[in-house]
Amino acid sequence: MPDSTPSAAADAPSSAAVPTLPFTLLAKALGEPLRWAILRELASGERLMVIEIAARTGKSSDLVSKHLAVLRKVGLAEKKQRLYSMPPEFIDNPERRELDLGYCVLRLDTLPD
Repeated sequence: MPDSTPSAAADAPSSAAVPTLPFTLLAKALGEPLRWAILRELASGERLMVIEIAARTGKSSDLVSKHLAVLRKVGLAEKKQRLYSMPPEFIDNPERRELDLGYCVLRLDTLPD
């Protein structure tokens, strides 16, 4: 008798839609407007230094660095040498600054108030 249980592979969503970050940590990390501004800059796909992100967001390098540490901890930012970037698997559309986090798509072309 054939197995009537659908296979896990058939039910699994595509890899792009599977959330890879813990939701609770992600929600906490996204709760700060400056982190949205930092993500907006990183969503372009560019690798940036802290001072470049600080200049673009109008905040101090120390403050930006602290918020980048939170984003790195949850996996939304990477650091290679002195350059920060976003993991490429989250960048859905760099021109529109869209991030696909699996749970949701963030559109960062405008920032929340």
